[in-house]
Amino acid sequence: MKFTRRAGLIAAATTALALTLSACGGAADSAPASSTEAASASFPVSIKHIYGTTEITEKPERVATVSWVNADAVLALGVVPVAMAEDAWGNNKQGSTDWKDAKLAELGASIGSEKAPVQYSEKDGVNFTALAEAQPDLIVAGYSGLTKDEYDKLSKIAPVIGPVAPNYTAGWQDVTTAVGQALGKEAEAKDVISGVEAKVAAAAEANPVFKDTTFIAGNLEPSDNSISLYATGDSRPRFLTALGMTQAEVVDANAKDGEFYLPWAAERANELEADIFFTWADETTGTAAIAKNKLFAQIPAVSKGGLVAAANDMEVLAISAASPLSVPYAVDKVVPAFAAAAQTSAGK
Repeated sequence: MKFTRRAGLIAAATTALALTLSACGGAADSAPASSTEAASASFPVSIKHIYGTTEITEKPERVATVSWVNADAVLALGVVPVAMAEDAWGNNKQGSTDWKDAKLAELGASIGSEKAPVQYSEKDGVNFTALAEAQPDLIVAGYSGLTKDEYDKLSKIAPVIGPVAPNYTAGWQDVTTAVGQALGKEAEAKDVISGVEAKVAAAAEANPVFKDTTFIAGNLEPSDNSISLYATGDSRPRFLTALGMTQAEVVDANAKDGEFYLPWAAERANELEADIFFTWADETTGTAAIAKNKLFAQIPAVSKGGLVAAANDMEVLAISAASPLSVPYAVDKVVPAFAAAAQTSAGK
């Protein structure tokens, strides 16, 4: 993983038809012939992204993915990638995530099994060699920080769905929609999106306190007293907004157009007026260092008991790189903490 990509996630430095793989790693559609013919009939398709338009002439059979989110979107549509990036942060012992593992098991392609995707490292950036070796006929990078040069180089391997929005700001719905179009599974993509959104809506309805709750999503780093805030274009504010909360005015007033995060002087911590402050906390040290920091104590949400400091990297990843598979996980694992903080902050 690129350092900038990992930093962008943790600190402001920033379903239906299963596909199986053949013994040599290829993908074979297990859908009935009529479904396959219907999907094939929808091609060619044109997918728009920030670097132009990619035309896909035939239904892809070997799909490879880069970065986060993209493999989740492919899996959510019942397709097993031939290759996907290994998760190096917020990961489990499989170099994966719990939600991804659950979907792979459902599709009969658990990591370590014969039908599993090849996992490759992105610690040094885009792994062109691993992607070329996978011999894909489609590369999905809808959620990524892919540069134009990297996009052009990948396009020599196979057609590429480039970033739907720049610098890891693409929403999971847009990524899922683009993948659905590329795979001839537009109807399935709509069903996946509506299903996940319904789960979020149900969580909002179950917690009416969210309607009167303002929030700030950011990062509090006690080692150097730094504060950063995530703006509307980031996955964290989008998730909290979808739950019915309202982003604090101080963020909207200070974020520039197109800016998804901004640094904030710790000496102005008292100006960060909101009911909830959501931040990442180091798994090894937990929230104690944040709680003891005198500057951070001036943040209104902290003093009112509205601090939600997630010290579980996978839970942070589920929100910060939101996907159609991770959002339901976040609803189950993290929303209760938001609800408790909102109640405490409101004095209820």
